[in-house]
Amino acid sequence: MIKKIFLIGNPNVGKSVVFSRLTGVNVISSNYPGTTIGITKGYLKLQEDRVEIIDLPGSYSLEPGSQAEEVAVTLPRDFPKDQMAIINILDATNLERNLYLTLQLLEEGYPLLVCLNMCDDMKHRGINIDTAKLEALLGVPVVETCALTGHGIKLLIERIPQAVPQQPQRRSSQERWLKIGEIVSQVQHLTHRHHTLREMLEDISMKPFAGVFIAALALYFSFKFVRFIAEGLIASVFDPFFFNIYQPVVSKISYLLGREGFLHHVLIGELINGRIDFKQSLGLLTTAPYIEFAMVLPYIISFYFILSILEDVGYLPRLAILLDNFLHRIGLHGFTIIPVLLGFGCNVPGILSTRILESRRERFIASTLISIGVPCVALQAMIVGLLGQFSGFYIGGVYLVLFSIWLILGVILNKTLKGFSPELLIEIPPYRLPPITVFLKKLFLRIKGFLVEALPVVLLGVFLVNILIFYKLFDFVSGMFAPLIQGLFGLPKETVIALLIGFIRKDVAAGMLLPLGLSAKQMFIAAVLLCISFPCIATFVIMLKELGVKDFMKSLIIMSITGLVVGGVLNLAILR
Repeated sequence: MIKKIFLIGNPNVGKSVVFSRLTGVNVISSNYPGTTIGITKGYLKLQEDRVEIIDLPGSYSLEPGSQAEEVAVTLPRDFPKDQMAIINILDATNLERNLYLTLQLLEEGYPLLVCLNMCDDMKHRGINIDTAKLEALLGVPVVETCALTGHGIKLLIERIPQAVPQQPQRRSSQERWLKIGEIVSQVQHLTHRHHTLREMLEDISMKPFAGVFIAALALYFSFKFVRFIAEGLIASVFDPFFFNIYQPVVSKISYLLGREGFLHHVLIGELINGRIDFKQSLGLLTTAPYIEFAMVLPYIISFYFILSILEDVGYLPRLAILLDNFLHRIGLHGFTIIPVLLGFGCNVPGILSTRILESRRERFIASTLISIGVPCVALQAMIVGLLGQFSGFYIGGVYLVLFSIWLILGVILNKTLKGFSPELLIEIPPYRLPPITVFLKKLFLRIKGFLVEALPVVLLGVFLVNILIFYKLFDFVSGMFAPLIQGLFGLPKETVIALLIGFIRKDVAAGMLLPLGLSAKQMFIAAVLLCISFPCIATFVIMLKELGVKDFMKSLIIMSITGLVVGGVLNLAILR
């Protein structure tokens, strides 16, 4: 009786999507390798039994070359062969390469079922595979599927019981490749066709000059679209709701609470010129929901919308290849661009996705640089609002300073930390148009995940700020740090409060700078310090969990020194 089913295959063959189809579990699938670096489990009703399905990390062979591949190899070996089945998922457009792992699994005697995925793309490329003949040559069931549309999944489930243990055998690597050549020559036939526009774009986006030009355009227009979509949502949906519908409601609550007192201070906050100000009142019913939903959520929606497009069409691996040589100079490889881009949405998934990096040294460098030099979209939205009143020059200046810090600090860490950065081995998928249902599902899950993670932190942060302000505890803290803030950074002592609040929630902290009447120079320095100072509490917790206490403390020391040096240099270098 089958008790466990393992999904195994090369990176980027659609394992996560097949897993989602089999189990119904909501997992995020992306069109780049490394997504399923962890172990994902779910359950499938097979006839009358409830069978556990385990989605293993992508692996090219049973000879592990990384931690992820070692996990993929070890787990099936620790389970009895007569109580398991392995679904070996192949990319039908790369049959020869994928069959190497298939033959190894057969040689080990595993009960195997071959899932020939991406059959739709196979046909578009003029590739014809005789599935019945492939099944006869391998001696195990072979099913054509397109996991994105669900084609073939029902038949795949029906044929799982046909996966039975094989007779173990041994081949050398050379013998295995000869066998693969024989199989491919008999089952695969190619028809002549001209390169499509999509294929020509795939080629030129990998060329050094054209690729960099395309990357610059893609990133430029991506961030343009992020602002366009977000600002459109704010102007047409969120601001009208808060100011026309929600504000009269909270105004009535304010009057019912007597417009003063502790409860009013916590729920409504301070009245600015006798009125509720969603940005400055700092109440649980005013500033907290406004910042989360009207100022941050629109940018989260637009950012993840663009990021999901870049992921699913297959552009991110190409961007990783283009940036590989540059990133090697700071101890990383090109695939780090994925955690960095995720960090621009929210530092939490950015830090979490550093798990795809091979070495502990890489993960430390990437996590530290993300927490210092990659502002989340919520903070970026606030920076645009704070500095936009002066000029776009200051907004661009913040990104220039952050990039310089990122580069200089990366070079220093690369020179001083022991260890090495492995070479980039990455699968380059073809450009594909993502199915709208899969795309929208992933977008929904990401937005939902952000709200579940962020909303409690925002509420807690605003509540704590309220308590500290109500009992005037910030006055003591401001006085203690005033010599440093005023002398080294050239900022008024009141900015201490905003910088400290940044530990709880940076977008809230940025909003607290607005009523201080800072000059352009002061606002610029404060915005930079807010970006590079201690991460928000959610990122703080994730970094501690991912890096461990020792490396986490090292990272905090680096942040502190960087903040002091950069703040002091900017104060001396900027004349006005």
